[in-house]
Amino acid sequence: MRRKALGVFGFATGVLAGSVLYRRTVARRRPRVDVYYDDGSMITYDEGASEAQTLLPIARDALAAVHR
Repeated sequence: MRRKALGVFGFATGVLAGSVLYRRTVARRRPRVDVYYDDGSMITYDEGASEAQTLLPIARDALAAVHR
């Protein structure tokens, strides 16, 4: 009984870890802009936000200039 419970626990832990990794991978694919303020706070603008529509082209140009 103990061995079976340990197996179920291991399986559940693996499924949980896999779902976390999958969500992180999917989240990385979406363009976003992270804005950091002097007081230590941060705000993230996803691709659909109006602020992101202004900032994403600037960020893409800056990254392209760095990677040349």
